[in-house]
Amino acid sequence: MTITQLQYVLAVAEYQNFTLAAEKSFVTQPTLSMQVQKLEDELDVRIFDRSKKPISITEAGRKIVAQAKNIVNEAKRIKDIVDQEKGFIGGEFTLGIIPTVMPTLLPMFLKTFINKYPKVNLVIREQNTESLIRNLQDGHLDAGIAATPLDIEFITERPLYYEPFVGYVPKSHRLSKEDKLNPELLDIRDILLLEDGHCFREGVVNLCKASKNFEDHFHLQSGSFETLVNLANEGLGMTLLPYLNAVDLDERKKSNLKYFQEPSPAREISLIYHKKELKLHITNALREVIASVIRGAIKFQDVKIVSPLSKN
Repeated sequence: MTITQLQYVLAVAEYQNFTLAAEKSFVTQPTLSMQVQKLEDELDVRIFDRSKKPISITEAGRKIVAQAKNIVNEAKRIKDIVDQEKGFIGGEFTLGIIPTVMPTLLPMFLKTFINKYPKVNLVIREQNTESLIRNLQDGHLDAGIAATPLDIEFITERPLYYEPFVGYVPKSHRLSKEDKLNPELLDIRDILLLEDGHCFREGVVNLCKASKNFEDHFHLQSGSFETLVNLANEGLGMTLLPYLNAVDLDERKKSNLKYFQEPSPAREISLIYHKKELKLHITNALREVIASVIRGAIKFQDVKIVSPLSKN
């Protein structure tokens, strides 16, 4: 039994196809199939039922796959130990970032990080929260940046910053005369929202104490804050923005910004990773860099965290 054989088993279990598993493992399909077969012969048990399409995992195979994940992860941990002992921070590190954070946060820390840690091959993927969680569990991501709390058993959450919500209220809107916004004054029916699947949308719905099943006078599917701002300028309502998105607006649009009474509603943005803590030395380095650059950008202290989780 070898680590490589166990890695091939995990690939087949994930993709339920020998050809695709071989492609993802960067080996030929006959090589992968032969190694999996050798392991099954050694154990004298079938891990996969090849008679079904897609390939299914046998009952015994499920237990073997679960144990194989532990063994492969522990093998990776040996390299982590050696790297930490040598003080080496390098190698590939895959980071997922949610779409409503990526455009504002990434430019703030990326250059600093790659200059400070040039031996880290940082692979960055934009993914929604659901995909981040799934890929952290499957080992396809080393860490993620997402709105929290998520309260998921296998995930560690380490807050990076608290980002207040800011209202974008055109002069024609009923709330334009307010000096400060109050959540009690918000009406979900005239707030332009991001499309389903964005945790910031869930935060706005939760802030307004509204049901996701509210009736709207039109249906919008957009993942762009810029689109929401432009529609608000056309008199179609108001919208809420994360603070870092608001400060990037031009001066004309900034005149429509309204801040909330303290404690300001805010989202908690955290670095999240699997509790198995693989590549933790790189994760810690990343957190240190992000924390250092974000301190000067967000100075709000008196905030109230709004949950990003759907209440339905």
